[in-house]
Amino acid sequence: MATIPTVDGIPVPKSFTIETPPEPTEEQKKPLETAKDVVGDKPPSRFWLRMSAGWWRSLQVVGMSLHCLAPPRPPGPAFTKNIPSTISKSKGNFTLQFYTPKSYDQAKKSGKKFPAVVNFHGGGFTIGSATDDSRFARFVTEKCNAVFVCADYRLSPEYPFPVAVEDAADAVLYLIRKAEELNIDPLKLATSGFSAGGNLALTGPICLSQHLKALKASGETVPNHCLRAISTWYPICDYTTSREVKRAASVRPDQTLPPTLTSLFDNAYLYPKDLNLSSPLLSPSKASDQELVDSMPETIIFYTCEWDMLQKEGQELAERLGKAPISRDVKHKMIPRVPHAWDKSPDPTKPAPGSEEVYAECCRYLKQVFERE
Repeated sequence: MATIPTVDGIPVPKSFTIETPPEPTEEQKKPLETAKDVVGDKPPSRFWLRMSAGWWRSLQVVGMSLHCLAPPRPPGPAFTKNIPSTISKSKGNFTLQFYTPKSYDQAKKSGKKFPAVVNFHGGGFTIGSATDDSRFARFVTEKCNAVFVCADYRLSPEYPFPVAVEDAADAVLYLIRKAEELNIDPLKLATSGFSAGGNLALTGPICLSQHLKALKASGETVPNHCLRAISTWYPICDYTTSREVKRAASVRPDQTLPPTLTSLFDNAYLYPKDLNLSSPLLSPSKASDQELVDSMPETIIFYTCEWDMLQKEGQELAERLGKAPISRDVKHKMIPRVPHAWDKSPDPTKPAPGSEEVYAECCRYLKQVFERE
């Protein structure tokens, strides 16, 4: 398995990692309440964050290009849609990339409808793009015979929380409203996501549930639909626990995301300083039982990584979702001896060891869910 930490295709220099992190202070062990508890009294300027994010985005493009060179080469999108935001107060547009099964074009003539998986890429809400998960897209289109829709949600620091979550909800809502013309079955939908995108795969449905309640109260109707599953990969689930505590609790601190990147991600996304870190749209672990009952689908496929600082909070949320009163069908697997985002290893000679087997397993679960009447 991978032994060099990577962040969505970027190899992390040895000098950035921490072999043995210092013991968290008593102050760091306290639950965090607002963004100020994370970023401090004098966070970096938004200009500096934009410049730093731009530099890391350029590195990430190189890393993901190498990742996609490994045979078998992943497919490219069949078509794209530029859609307007309807939920966020930060108005604008973002892009959806559509990966389609081989039979999609022929089926359009017969009126056949396909299941759809709406996917959100990783990168700390700050870097990354919709095509980063094209290897997983190949498995979904081939194994599930489903349309794979990747959202290029708007990134921080230009668009801090909650814009990414609102874009995630908007992406699903767009498919619900446009299902007929896109040849998608709105009764067979799922979300998926990796890292930050894994958070969006969970928080997007919570946001959508809240928005649909508001639409219903205003008398607006939405076409009949059903979110059947969530596939979430090594997500961040709890922003109220400090990175120092998470890193120190990891079984391999040297393999965790380095402070250089986690600080950039947190400073970029957690804004303004009075932002409540217990918001269910930010920390799904802090959602109430009722919020989760109202928004979570029947099946939740949950993958965590043994060496990841996020492993514990992911496992705890997976266990909670499977117990009463939420009582969902949770399929959780911890991938042994791998760091965060191990499947995005920038190796141009072969896919990351074990990644294709786990992708195939996830698609077997999704296919079973889609085939239920």
